[in-house]
Amino acid sequence: MARSPLTLAASVTSALPRVGVVGVGVLTEGAAGRYDAALAELDDGRRVVVRAPADADAAPELAAEARALRALTPGVRGLLPFRAPELLGETGIGDARAVVVDFLPGYRVDAAHLPSGRGAATSIGEALAALHALPLSIVRNEGLPVRTPQQVRDDVSRLVDRVEATRSAPPALLDRWRRAVAAEGLWRFESAVVLGGAGAASFLFEDVDAVPHVTGVLEWHGLSVGDPATDLQWLASAPAAAADVYASYVARSGRAPDALVRSRARLYAELEFAKWLMHGTETGREDIVDDAVRLLESLAAGVADDDIVSDAALGVDDAIALLDRVPEAQSAAVDTSMHTDAYDPEELALWVGADDAEKPDGSTGSAEAAGPSRQTPEAPHDDLSTAPIDISAWAKRKDDAPDAASATGADDSDAQADAERASDAALRRWLSE
Repeated sequence: MARSPLTLAASVTSALPRVGVVGVGVLTEGAAGRYDAALAELDDGRRVVVRAPADADAAPELAAEARALRALTPGVRGLLPFRAPELLGETGIGDARAVVVDFLPGYRVDAAHLPSGRGAATSIGEALAALHALPLSIVRNEGLPVRTPQQVRDDVSRLVDRVEATRSAPPALLDRWRRAVAAEGLWRFESAVVLGGAGAASFLFEDVDAVPHVTGVLEWHGLSVGDPATDLQWLASAPAAAADVYASYVARSGRAPDALVRSRARLYAELEFAKWLMHGTETGREDIVDDAVRLLESLAAGVADDDIVSDAALGVDDAIALLDRVPEAQSAAVDTSMHTDAYDPEELALWVGADDAEKPDGSTGSAEAAGPSRQTPEAPHDDLSTAPIDISAWAKRKDDAPDAASATGADDSDAQADAERASDAALRRWLSE
């Protein structure tokens, strides 16, 4: 049974014994029941958010969130151009643990409605660049997960093995993923401090001179050292803004250029379908398995025989790696220097929608979504050869951070493919459990 706001408010007074609660209300943001959450007003004028896991499966994620926020010392926060929730206290609530953080104001923009151009897109790129520039010691010193490129690659390979063992995924899709795993150049990246899978819902915006800027970032439970592409995979669901987010990210990054970060982000996006299949298999949910199979078949039809990364891209990467090994004296005449690393059903439902792409049942559909009322630019495709898909944080299971109003004003698409509706319904059923 869900805890009432009053019960959660009582836990606030336990976690913060020298303050009083003068007001409390339900806090919801589409977390589909994984957390009980409330927004409380304190007698000192502050507003705080209290959350407790709704089931045992959510408890480790909330504990990881608290641990990550403790790692964000004032010095670390001073390096970031945005705010992160501040951990104010923890307390027991029944047999669970409640976490109290400060409330961050702002609004959110759905991935499909994120507009191109200066504003939200460029601000997200800047925010991610700043996050990925944090010293790795911040994570290491707190004992948070640290994964090397080889470990990331091995994890992907093991996931593909597990999916293949189900005998439920299209062979062509498995071959596509195998080729990506085997591509040496794809895995030459510089590890960085990452959120471990940011999504559109991770970013809070406020308007500055009528231009949206990222002022807060939520969902820190995956804080770790890993592949920066994991925080970019959700851009497959933001075709209008993806190019500008990437451009802003690269422009503000002081890291070594990573020519294939978008390719890895694409791979991770596709593998979310694999995780959905594995969830259904491991929990014995035939309805989820059937839905995942439909999604995978639709994805396989959309990507056809394309590779995650082309031979040409690998050739350039290999050439750069070779240049790095050439003795300096041999290249002195020419300057060769280079500036060289869960769940939202609304976004997942759009994943396999490609513009005018033929569906497995022979019908066609469009993945276009109307933009926010403030901008309606044409959506540029990224440089990948495959059609855009929609993916965000469904595999990360949204937690109840401060609620924020959406800045979108788009109408629903006139036509939705049957596969998309089926996936949306299935995910909603799963998330509401």
